[in-house]
Amino acid sequence: MAPVAVALVLALIPAPEGLDPYAWRYFAIFSGVVVALIFEPIPGALIGMIGVTLIALLSPWALYSPEELAEPGFNPSSASLSWALSGFSNGTVWLIFAAFMFALGYDRSGLGRRLALLLVKAMGRRTLTLGYAVALADLALAPFTPSSTARSGGTIFPIIRNLPPLYDSLPNDPSSRRIGGYVMWTALAATCVTSSMFLTALAPNLLALELAERTVKTSISWIEWFVAFAPVGIVLLAAVPFLTWKLYPPEVKEAPQVVEWAGNELTKLGGLTRKEYLLGFLVMAALGFWIFGEPQFNSTTVALAVLCAIVLTGIVTWDDVLSNKQAWSTLVWFATLVALAGGLTKVGFVEWFAESAGHHVDKVPANVALVGLVVIFYLSHYVFASVTAHATAMLPVMLTLGSAHPDMNMKALTLSLVLTLGIMGVLTPYATGPSPVYYGSGYIPPNDYWRLGPIFGFVFLLAFLAIGIPWILLIT
Repeated sequence: MAPVAVALVLALIPAPEGLDPYAWRYFAIFSGVVVALIFEPIPGALIGMIGVTLIALLSPWALYSPEELAEPGFNPSSASLSWALSGFSNGTVWLIFAAFMFALGYDRSGLGRRLALLLVKAMGRRTLTLGYAVALADLALAPFTPSSTARSGGTIFPIIRNLPPLYDSLPNDPSSRRIGGYVMWTALAATCVTSSMFLTALAPNLLALELAERTVKTSISWIEWFVAFAPVGIVLLAAVPFLTWKLYPPEVKEAPQVVEWAGNELTKLGGLTRKEYLLGFLVMAALGFWIFGEPQFNSTTVALAVLCAIVLTGIVTWDDVLSNKQAWSTLVWFATLVALAGGLTKVGFVEWFAESAGHHVDKVPANVALVGLVVIFYLSHYVFASVTAHATAMLPVMLTLGSAHPDMNMKALTLSLVLTLGIMGVLTPYATGPSPVYYGSGYIPPNDYWRLGPIFGFVFLLAFLAIGIPWILLIT
């Protein structure tokens, strides 16, 4: 009942000064959607669908001004339907969908498992280098897997969960600290870093850019994203296995059995298959076009072309595409959220909010305000169980506040905010998709998880503030 209550209470409150009543009513419904995304009483895609449908039904009351309604020939019914479906014509939404199919290809072809096992075999003799193997395996999959849950929870975790029992390190047992706790926490922290490193490593990254484009007209390319985060990402990815080694040390320092096990698993896989060769070529081609193809080749068009090739070459079947519920659900979810977020600008709420907040924000230097907004945005993730919900609720607000400062570098602010979406996933057991997988593995007790989360969260934030923001300000 919380989402309904929030929407009704706000709708009954008189509109603030300077904001049209219909825009305030739109904001009331939008707020109800955000509350629903936080608590998720029903699936997120259904929440988004209900939100756009409700506003479309109430469009004369919550979407269009009296002046628009009075225009000759204006049909609010048809116009509101076009608005409600506008997200499904958004290129970013379809880029996310196509990239999900890349991840499916990794799973169906076996290439993802092979890459992870090769790294474990090459680097798994010592526990510390095993941690680096886990991190590098995630890094190898990250540019083409926009779901950290599929990448880490669906590919990395099923492999590494076989490692601790080789050393009698068992879940929900004092022996979990022998090696299991170290491996599991390293995997989680590493996937949070890689999720921020690549635009296509986390679905909310792409959604966030679309929200930024609609809110403050700021666009960021794949290569701009990577270059902006690379200095921080390389440092953090190199530091995560070692930091975990120091802060959550394993009892087992050598791991020769892991190398033997990985070798046996690779033997079972046999040689590289035709599907693995084809997929490797296709994803590298997609990456090349994403980096160097603009503006001649649109990123979404490239992704859809590769998706067609993946199906036509038999790497995945059309039935596999149809049965990928996560991809289709994400398509509906993000398409509706894009429409809802765009509606805030359409009704004038964003402009009103920026003007109202301007006299507060411009009292401090622009770069101080930028850092403050980043810290607030990052730490507020403690109250969100979804990076998508966080981006939808908080990103337009932070960007609008920043735009109210006359000296704000909006490109730098946008990059500084969106690049934290991955690393904030380390904070809590519910902060990002893979978190519940590792939390429920039995190798990281609740007390340890709640202790390590804030420690690593602080390290990640400090590194971003000390290295990332100065670098972003320099390149923008």
